Amino acid sequence: MSAPVKPLVTLDDLDRLDIRCGTITAVNDVPRSDKVVQLLVDFGDFSRSILCGIKQERADLAALVGQQALFVVNLAPRKICGVQSEGMMFDIGYADGLLPSALAQPEFPVPNGVRAG
Repeated sequence: MSAPVKPLVTLDDLDRLDIRCGTITAVNDVPRSDKVVQLLVDFGDFSRSILCGIKQERADLAALVGQQALFVVNLAPRKICGVQSEGMMFDIGYADGLLPSALAQPEFPVPNGVRAG
């Protein structure tokens, strides 16, 4: 059972996204939320604070530290529960009810900050 395919986008639409691989260096609690945690992510030349709603779906959030994953790094910053989020983590399956969702990860370790696409 798969979800319907979303409306078509152009290559120009897709090219506007800056998707990069980064290493999660810390997972911090967001006290005012029962769903959101703060990930600190190393992208080599820069780092980002990225909030994601995975607090309830993983028993051991600390196990994410050291994992590489794909992130959108040019998403407009947004405050959630008083904490700034500077991007978005890609996961696999959450929108289809897979819990816990899987991280979108490289096949083998790559330098932090390399672009997907």
